[in-house]
Amino acid sequence: MANEPAETARIMASLKRLMRSRSLTYADLAQRIGLSEASVKRIFSRSSLTLTRLDEICQALDISIQEVARLAGDQSAESTEALSFKQEDALAADPNLLACFYLVASGREGREIAAELGADDKKVRRWYVQLQALGLIEMRSGLRARAYTTAAIKWRKEGPVARLYARQVRQEFLHSPFTGPIEALHFRSSELSESSCRVLLRKLERLATEFRDLAELDRTLPSRDKRSMGVLLATRPWVFSMFESLRPAET
Repeated sequence: MANEPAETARIMASLKRLMRSRSLTYADLAQRIGLSEASVKRIFSRSSLTLTRLDEICQALDISIQEVARLAGDQSAESTEALSFKQEDALAADPNLLACFYLVASGREGREIAAELGADDKKVRRWYVQLQALGLIEMRSGLRARAYTTAAIKWRKEGPVARLYARQVRQEFLHSPFTGPIEALHFRSSELSESSCRVLLRKLERLATEFRDLAELDRTLPSRDKRSMGVLLATRPWVFSMFESLRPAET
């Protein structure tokens, strides 16, 4: 089939992303599937693998072939994780348009969006036209659309959306005891060297990447099987205010 090479390339790219998110090297994967590191590198460089080998790699990455295929199927040359300043500015200026875009990116169909936002089909279609003009979605038949971005949208630091909603998001998100079955809050503090800080930052970035990959895998699931989830990853130089108050005043 004419489209097989492109599909294979997307699958291989998805496998590489999953390896990075799990901090696995070619050597690690080789050990898990019983091959030499050179053989694994050859598989990825040539994009040549059998279904049996794909199954072995998926088992090593703790993911199913079906999930990898779904992840690869949602990828295209147009897909991106970040938006331009102009795109963010337009979304920040219209909360309904921002909400519509978020739901499209999450895999919701038009009638679900209409019900969620209390709108009719005509209004949803107008939002679609605006989002398509911004280069954010592709309109499809039957009040459906596909977002050009990944499901887990990466907003610009100090960008229009972050400036508008950052304080509200922090206050609302942290206003919880985090005791539910799918909730967690971990806070630690200690003294770290600069090199350890850099390691920590890399690990946080990998976790953010894995969150994005999970969102992509679940994008096509029906809304009844998903929950809207938020993840806050943060680290910075910090001293507990109590300790600050104990320090002698500078003279």
